[in-house]
Amino acid sequence: MSSIKDLNSLSQIIKDEINKVENHINTASVGQVVSVGDCIATVYGLDEAMYGELIVFPGPSYGMVMNIEENNIGVALFGDDISIKEGDLCQRTGEVVSVPVGDSLLGRVVNALGQPIDGKGKINATESRPVEMPAPSIMDRESVCEPLETGIKVIDAMIPIGKGQRELIIGDRQTGKTAIAIDTIINQKNKDVICIYCAIGQKNSSLTQIVNKLKQFDALKYTVVVSANASQSSPMLYLAPYAATSIGEYWMRQGKNVLIIYDDLSKHAVAYRTLLLLLRRSPGREAYPGDIFYLHSRLLERSCRLTDELGGGSITSLPIVETQAGDISAYIPTNIISITDGQLFLNTDMFNAGQRPAIDSSLSVSRVGSAAQTKIMKKESKNLRMELANYHEMLDFSRFGSDLDKATQKILTHGAVLLEVLKQKQYMPLSMSQEIIDIFVVQSGSLDDINPAKVHSILKLLSNYIMTHNIDIYKNIAINKTFSDEDKKTVLSILKDIKDAKINDALVTED
Repeated sequence: MSSIKDLNSLSQIIKDEINKVENHINTASVGQVVSVGDCIATVYGLDEAMYGELIVFPGPSYGMVMNIEENNIGVALFGDDISIKEGDLCQRTGEVVSVPVGDSLLGRVVNALGQPIDGKGKINATESRPVEMPAPSIMDRESVCEPLETGIKVIDAMIPIGKGQRELIIGDRQTGKTAIAIDTIINQKNKDVICIYCAIGQKNSSLTQIVNKLKQFDALKYTVVVSANASQSSPMLYLAPYAATSIGEYWMRQGKNVLIIYDDLSKHAVAYRTLLLLLRRSPGREAYPGDIFYLHSRLLERSCRLTDELGGGSITSLPIVETQAGDISAYIPTNIISITDGQLFLNTDMFNAGQRPAIDSSLSVSRVGSAAQTKIMKKESKNLRMELANYHEMLDFSRFGSDLDKATQKILTHGAVLLEVLKQKQYMPLSMSQEIIDIFVVQSGSLDDINPAKVHSILKLLSNYIMTHNIDIYKNIAINKTFSDEDKKTVLSILKDIKDAKINDALVTED
């Protein structure tokens, strides 16, 4: 009898233990792929997954949580979705998407995940940063007051850019937007500025040309190229600018100055629209999702100048946006204009007329203004915008009549020479000293009696002569931040000798 009782009690214990066992699978950290396609995986489970969390699939393949719904999770896949099929199990990593950061990335070309794609081997980075980071608070920011020299006369003189500023480059396709960005990177040589070029949705051939140019001008050694080309999936295009910003924030937090080019955010917005339509988010205006403004504001707000207590580092961002037929009132352009601190508008008609860079001074603005200019440049260029406006107004007026008074003729002559001086070839950024001399000379009216076609050869001769015989003038501007009346008289005297052919034009070197 006792043995039967023992068996019954044992049986009851086993039943109690069986009843305690949960009859459902724990889906807190594990999920099952319900459907997959177009680099989007719909997953059942992952009950505790966070937005932006990294998910690992068999292979291994990785994705990022982009949708959290009642019954499933939408995951954007990095790379192709060929290796993932229905029924596959995936699991949480408990980490957000991160990219490697550090000096080992300098001179390298990486993808949106920070993986090398230049064939130079592994990147030995010891640190990483999440791609999504909160922007510095108001109290952590310092006002922008230090100029970021682009080496482009028309920008440094009339639409100055400061370290920590966000200046939009906007215009139709093939008007020289990328050329301005690349010239700005080249001009940062020996200026202790780290550059990041983020290519979004570009052709591989275009990116190769840019990388080769950076190598040619010895600019790649202080530059990181982050690329998500046109053949990659929309999640990679979406991720690229955030990854580039996280890479730059590492140096900013160390007190260094960083320049980031986003080329371009129009394609980034289209990639985000594609991604969210595939995730079945509700479309809004022009089929863009409702948070398209927040998409770019949380990206560009990370660019700033930090206070001295936090190291005084800065991120200067130059986002590029492409317009259609010059329409800057379209949805994406107006969004980004309202986020940034000004814009450089490239005019198609000016570009086609041979004005390079084709920056329209009437529609371009820097909200930082002269706070980001040296005192000398501010003084010498203060009337430039007004003189250009007068020239364009008189040019329109002169088309209605043939007889012009001397005052009008003088304005037209001076304006034509001024426009010629502001022309600049690509990959030829100038030092601040050269820019100031050129602008002083044209402002003095000393070039008004010269054929505009000969202006650049005279300016080149002037620069070469000062470099050879009066280098102290350049040094005073660059180092001592002074441009004395005596130096100005010397410059005008040299110019007069050049015009009188007293100085041999053999000193002019080929471009």
